[in-house]
Amino acid sequence: MGKTLAIAVIHGIGSQGDKRPADSATASFSLGLRKRIGREIGPEDFEAKIAWREIFWSDITQKNQNDFLGRISRVTRYDSVREFVVHNLSDAAGYQKTEDPKDKTYQRIHERVRETLAELEADVEPGSPLIVFAHSMGGHVMSNHIWDVTREAMKHHSPFQRMRTLAAFITFGCNIPLFLFAYDNSDIRPIRYPGFDIPVDRREKAWWRNFYDPDDVLGFPLKYVSDAYRKLSDDRELRDEQVNAGNIFTSWNPASHNGYWTDDDFYRPAAALVKRWMG
Repeated sequence: MGKTLAIAVIHGIGSQGDKRPADSATASFSLGLRKRIGREIGPEDFEAKIAWREIFWSDITQKNQNDFLGRISRVTRYDSVREFVVHNLSDAAGYQKTEDPKDKTYQRIHERVRETLAELEADVEPGSPLIVFAHSMGGHVMSNHIWDVTREAMKHHSPFQRMRTLAAFITFGCNIPLFLFAYDNSDIRPIRYPGFDIPVDRREKAWWRNFYDPDDVLGFPLKYVSDAYRKLSDDRELRDEQVNAGNIFTSWNPASHNGYWTDDDFYRPAAALVKRWMG
């Protein structure tokens, strides 16, 4: 008998390492969140009912970044700051659809998403609900993925891989707005709820919950992105939730961007949501 709840976790911008873990079921960047959610709902129930896999894509972008930093290391200063800038800004700059056949970053990242979701589907019973946790730029990646799979002819993909059993989309430290300033307000539309195989009486009204810390300069409320996003919020499908992420050293400054993973302001409501869907 398979597990009954699938959880996919995707990281965002910044250095996660240029070596992909051998198994997406082994928690690396999400280990702190996994441990705390497991503790909240009970380790035995967690292991028995939940399949947890990571969508790791840092290796796709980071090798070129590291190679460049190595080539300039002898002629630059503030290398730790420069490394932070390169790893964060170039991830965002490199992730875009392009007509250049040599630029396949977007396609490679989304292939990684599809691959991990296929692995996750194999871990659970047919029709099992899916919860997606997406940090930082990972929210933009998964928003694009949902947009793509709900609009493309993908009959060869299962309903699970077409996100038809998506129960909840949880973004935190989300920077979707940074990718949209090239568009007019009227052209910016959010994804629509794709989880049509979830029974109506079980669906979350606020199926998209976006957690942000006001001190996190890379995390934003989404209601204000465009009129269409505001309508999604007014219809209570999208819920922006303000939290105070991080510890005594980081919760009051931009370092809070990486504080969500282990902060009780985030993991406790996340665990409550997971518990409702455990079956």
